Amino acid sequence: MSVASDIESKVAEAFQPAYLELINESHMHAGPATDTHFKLVLASSRFEGLNAVKRHQLVYRVVADELAGPVHALALHLYSPEEWERAQAVPSSPQCAGKKTIKNK
Repeated sequence: MSVASDIESKVAEAFQPAYLELINESHMHAGPATDTHFKLVLASSRFEGLNAVKRHQLVYRVVADELAGPVHALALHLYSPEEWERAQAVPSSPQCAGKKTIKNK
């Protein structure tokens, strides 16, 4: 199983999401690793009434093994189902400052 599928299955089981999207953003960062940087967009009724810190803590507990191992960064965008209905979009992630870009000549 890949790192992404491990994260997705753990999150799906723990949160029974109304919406779940895991985006591998490793290509946007410096270095050769391919499964190190992810963005998780998750809407779950488990987040209702919780502030951002509590929501993040819940997710961190579920993916603690991945964060202790192969995952270097996990951007979290966490919503209740009602919040997700209003938002329906997630901010773009910036390129890593260490990522080298090739300029066209």
